[in-house]
Amino acid sequence: MSKDNKNSKDFSRRKFIGTIAAVAGAGVAGAAIGVNIESAHGESIGVDKLSNKIIPFYGKNQSGILNDAPASAIVCSFDIVTTGKQSLQDIFKILSLEIEALTQGKNIEEVDRKYPPIDNLVNGESPDVDELTITLGVGASIFDDRFGISEKKPKELIEMQNFPNDRLDKKRINGDLVIQICAQHSETCLRALRIVMRKTRNSLVLKWLEQGFVQPNTLESGKTSTRNLLGFKDGTSNPNPKDSKTMNNLVWVDDSSDEPTWAAGGSYMAVRSIRMFVEHWDRTSLDEQEVIMGRHKHTGAPIGKKNEDDIPVFHKNPHSNQISVDAHIRLANPRTKETEKNIILRRGYNYSRGFDSAGHLDQGLLFISFQKSLNDGFLAVQKRLNGELLEEYIQPNGGGFYFVLPGIEKDSFLGEKLFAS
Repeated sequence: MSKDNKNSKDFSRRKFIGTIAAVAGAGVAGAAIGVNIESAHGESIGVDKLSNKIIPFYGKNQSGILNDAPASAIVCSFDIVTTGKQSLQDIFKILSLEIEALTQGKNIEEVDRKYPPIDNLVNGESPDVDELTITLGVGASIFDDRFGISEKKPKELIEMQNFPNDRLDKKRINGDLVIQICAQHSETCLRALRIVMRKTRNSLVLKWLEQGFVQPNTLESGKTSTRNLLGFKDGTSNPNPKDSKTMNNLVWVDDSSDEPTWAAGGSYMAVRSIRMFVEHWDRTSLDEQEVIMGRHKHTGAPIGKKNEDDIPVFHKNPHSNQISVDAHIRLANPRTKETEKNIILRRGYNYSRGFDSAGHLDQGLLFISFQKSLNDGFLAVQKRLNGELLEEYIQPNGGGFYFVLPGIEKDSFLGEKLFAS
């Protein structure tokens, strides 16, 4: 072999190894910042591009409740550090302007380069909206004596307290305001959160935050179920969000409700951070897992059925040896005439916080539900679930109860009716 040929082969080998290393490094970087990496053939091998779909902001009800749930979410709660009715109005006005601008894709113009940029550019110079929705709600504490609206409090709105299996962290529950941010990519949610926090930094202090995710595209086309971190399908028996009659009966407060006039078009929101002891679950037999849940793990079908959407008929076998009387699906929704009013609209996400001080994975479910009545909805369901078999594997540790403000039309702001005399 000639010296030239040897050097040529050595160079080619070094170049090949260097190219592999560069591609690997680019892949890691791409995954970290959520960009697309292209193969040698021009094919996208990274994260999907941002969606250009815009979810309407104006309307009788806020968005982020009935529309298909995208792949990423942030739910966070804030305490208000200012006082007075005018201060609260100003907060709602600022939030309304920012939510409209972010969700409708309005350009953020930089004013002076001598000052910090208004847009953090997490999603680039001209990002697509990415199906972004931002939903605003209020907690019970906002109706104390700070803002002069105590008489406007929704009738059933309370602060979340411990249920028997809960270990609620006081630093991770309740709060004056709740903001739910949903989009197809986590960067979109983070960008929106940072812009909102910057605009309200003089009046709002972040109390707690949970970041959630589901598998992309699993909730498209009206589907309501996805896999939770126990490996089971979650949200199978959700009511159809496209059925307006059902939503009016179960989700939206209306003029016939025993609620303040301003609340029509709003909804009660329950948020629960539910830790799952996944290592313990992974050491549990498949048979026992399915008995606890009442569903087949692979298909999502009720035990004894074939399809996920098959309806279990509990009343024909009240002491069923097929689906246990204390199985999760049987307690959550007994499917009786009397419990129809207890059906809630769920919007769940998975979360992962890394691991705890004992080296155990800290993972779980960011549970969100919307209901016309907190008493008839979440609270009634939770009372039936107290003591269920699943409690050995889960433990709620955060969240809160809130009232989602009604939607608005142009030239008004979220919460405006709260201040009407």
